[in-house]
Amino acid sequence: MKPASIEGFFATLQSANPHPVTELAFTSVFELLAAVLLSAQATDVGVNKATARLFPVANSPQKIIDLGLEGLESYIKTIGLYHSKAKHLMQTCQILVDQHNSVVPRTREALEALPGVGRKTANVVLNVAFGEPTMAVDTHLFRLGNRTGLAPGKTPLEVELKLLKRIPKPYLVDAHHWLILHGRYICQARKPLCWQCGVSQFCDFKAKTPAP
Repeated sequence: MKPASIEGFFATLQSANPHPVTELAFTSVFELLAAVLLSAQATDVGVNKATARLFPVANSPQKIIDLGLEGLESYIKTIGLYHSKAKHLMQTCQILVDQHNSVVPRTREALEALPGVGRKTANVVLNVAFGEPTMAVDTHLFRLGNRTGLAPGKTPLEVELKLLKRIPKPYLVDAHHWLILHGRYICQARKPLCWQCGVSQFCDFKAKTPAP
């Protein structure tokens, strides 16, 4: 995808959705961190259903710890991999209490030191909570980066670094939301809905895709 097309691609997405937000439900930075940690290999809808039960009861590191592991699992057992996620969240809460005065840290290094928090999760927290221009490459962003020609790469990190380099600065803070939503609802994995796509004119894939 050429620079002029990249500008048009994001200008169009911005025009359609000027203030994109995550679809995870949260009311604090800690709730966001917990929700993102729970969202690996799970849908936002599924996570929101679980946290709608959990957060009214326990929405701070100490309150999660007070639940105990089995208590925490009882609230999130509808989410895939809930045993390991509960363990990681519990360990993370203990570190937040012991090392960070129960406050979610604002640096990548400190975030990635938390159990269950990898680069993608750290990028989400840095972007959504703190407004940093990070790029959390999930399956949607990885697919779009390659399919559209926006940022082809063989690994999530390669796609992430290319996105950060190629997306014009005015769009960087919101770009990750636009791409996730576009991948979730339009540029889907099995069959991209090119005939519904507002940015198909800028996309490398559209040129070789027949009309429905």
